[in-house]
Amino acid sequence: MFELPLFPLNTVLFPGMPINLHIFEPRYRQMVNQCLETQQPFGVVLIEDGQEALGPLAKPHPVGCTAQITQVDRRPDGRMNILAIGVERFQIHQLDYEQPYLVGTVELLPLGIDDPQLLEQAGDRLRPWVERYLAVLSQVAENVDFDPSRLPIDPVALANLAAAVVQIPADQKQTLLATPQAAEFLTVMRTVYRREVALLSVIVERSSDDNPNLFSLN
Repeated sequence: MFELPLFPLNTVLFPGMPINLHIFEPRYRQMVNQCLETQQPFGVVLIEDGQEALGPLAKPHPVGCTAQITQVDRRPDGRMNILAIGVERFQIHQLDYEQPYLVGTVELLPLGIDDPQLLEQAGDRLRPWVERYLAVLSQVAENVDFDPSRLPIDPVALANLAAAVVQIPADQKQTLLATPQAAEFLTVMRTVYRREVALLSVIVERSSDDNPNLFSLN
């Protein structure tokens, strides 16, 4: 176990996924500067109780993801825009509220992999649903540029990407992040995607009926 500075947010970070943050509070400027000086990560945790900014330190959910800072854009007034990448899941064992920012005593929480062949099969079953979801989403979201060849080959990386991009509430994503076994994670993701593809397809169909030119290429 080790100590990790924590950043409670209203979002869930998954391993391998990017997160852009605007750092403006003095306590989090201090935290980010310390992480940069020591080249250490911080932990992104979903808020369970409390608020994200300008208030008492929030209570986080017990499972989070470490984030390694990769880019920093410093502003003249001391604020920062940072890009960080999710690295590893962790479990919080104890919280320390004595610092200006939250610090946790944590333990890394790697996904359990019992059967690599079963995991590959679960990835093969999930992939077409992710492809279909992103293809449908690209019809209604201008900022979605879908290229199926860019989806990760590794099944766990695919599941992490799928969990990051699917449009579901943060508390549901937290449940996904806390899933203990990799094969279970992929199986649950496939169930989520089957449901979301159906819902999104209905939305697209109704939107097309209301506005026949909605998806015109002209």
